[in-house]
Formats: sequence, C-alpha cells, structure tokens
Amino acid sequence: MSDSPDTGKVTPALKAEILAEALPYIKRFFDKTIVIKYGGNAMTDPKLKDCFARDVVLLKLVGLNPVVVHGGGPQIENLLARVGKKGEFVQGMRVTDAETMEVVEMVLGGQVNKEIVNLINQAGGKAVGLTGKDANFIRAKKLLMQKKDAPPGDLVDIGQVGEITQIDPSLISFLDKGDFIPVIAPIGVGEDGETYNINADVVAGKLAEILKAEKLVLLTNTPGVLDKDGKLLTGLTPRQIDGLVEDGTLSGGMLPKIGSALDAARNGVKSVHIIDGRVEHCLLLEILTDHGVGTMIKSK
Repeated sequence: MSDSPDTGKVTPALKAEILAEALPYIKRFFDKTIVIKYGGNAMTDPKLKDCFARDVVLLKLVGLNPVVVHGGGPQIENLLARVGKKGEFVQGMRVTDAETMEVVEMVLGGQVNKEIVNLINQAGGKAVGLTGKDANFIRAKKLLMQKKDAPPGDLVDIGQVGEITQIDPSLISFLDKGDFIPVIAPIGVGEDGETYNINADVVAGKLAEILKAEKLVLLTNTPGVLDKDGKLLTGLTPRQIDGLVEDGTLSGGMLPKIGSALDAARNGVKSVHIIDGRVEHCLLLEILTDHGVGTMIKSK
C-alpha cells in the first residue's frame, strides 16, 4: 500500500501546490485518449477499487478521455470452481471450450463489467459497459497457438480464444463525445457470430492503437519492469525492451503485457506505462504528477 500522508494533516498550502503541479499535465493531455487496462489487486481490494474509480472520474472531469479495458481471471476461476470445472492454460492462454466460454462471458460481460461501471458511476462518472459484441466493434477469429519447441506450423487449438481482426472505433468515439466512460470486457465476435475470449492486455493495446491514444496504462501487481537485480527500470525504448526479452530479464506473465506495450508504442501510442496497481491513486500519480509509479515505454 502507499504511504501517502493522512489528508487531514496536509496543509492547505501543500494541497494547492499538489494541484498546481497537475496543471501542466492537464493542459498537455486535455482531450487526449488514455486507454487503461484494469486488473490485478486494484480490481479485488475494496480500497484500491474505490481509488481507481475516483481516479478515472477525475481524469474525465479535467478533460481527458479515459477508456477502461478489464480482465477478470480470478473471478472466472472462482465461478469455474463452483461449477466443478478446472481452469487449464497453454502458454498463459486460457483453454476455452463452449462451457468455459459461457462462464467467461457471464463473468466478464456481466458480473465484473457491471461492478466496474457501478463503481465509476458511484464516484460521479457516467460509465457504460460494453463487450466487443456491442455493435460488433471487436471482430475476432480463432487463435491457434504455436506448440512449444515444435516446428513452425505445429499449432494447438485452445477453443474459443480469439485474436483481433478489426476494431471499429466509432462506438467509443461516440461515447467519448457524450462524456461517457467506456468500460470494455475483452470479448470479441467472429464472422458467423461466434463468441471469443481475448487477452485483455491485447485488447487494451490494440484499442490504444486504433484510437490513436496518447497513453496506454497497464495496471499490474508489480512495481513495473524490473532489471535482474529487482531494480525498477523507468524510461525504456522498444529497443531496450527487446534486449531485456532476449537476455531473459523479462519472462513469464510479463511477456503478453510487454508484447502489447511494444506493439502499441511502435504503432503510434505516444507512451505506454506499466504501473503498480497496488499503490493508491496510481493513475493520478502516473498521469498528473512528476512522480510516476512504474515503467514508461516511449514510442522512440
């Protein structure tokens, strides 16, 4: 948790100084789109959930256009366990048969999505929950995984897991203009109406590219990208990231995040931030102050 001061003890002068520090950032990012991937502890801890919702509403009220994309892995696991089904993964991707897809859609498109919408609305925002099936705005096709240590083309079918073929930004733009905050569950639709489960980091990254977002912010349960000694790396370029992947510094669960971050940085998103979602008000700290709470990947 953050060691932020007790606001009751903060002097009015210090509060004014904090607000003044935010001014250049508000000016720079006014009317710009910020895509936020919401997940990890920030999504399960009640205090952090409240901080997240208030941060998103404040960003909207000072003139930014936040777009939220969320995951829901732990919640999906809980419901699968209740129906007596065990989650199975291939290279970090959930194997999604028809029964699992029903659970995924129920959790992501229903329970989790509506909870986030409600939190933001309670904090004074106007949030609207969506899945990629709404207006068919996220089109997808079946994702076939390359078998590990197998010759190229030796593929595994992991069920209704999708890769994005197209995103239509018009629905999101329409909502932004009406001062609504879109909250998106990572579910896509196929050519024949099939439902696909898509990795939330991938949806956030692709959406940031399509919307020509100023920033992509990925909330994680780590301080950011760490070097081999566990030290936080703050400003990185795509070339430096490639080096960290090659030498094995980056591996495991961080790889899909890094992949999405790199694609976004190389395809027009000005900066990508991998930040510590366990810190209260991490979004405001990263976007509106001089003190970031994670790793920034610059586009160049």
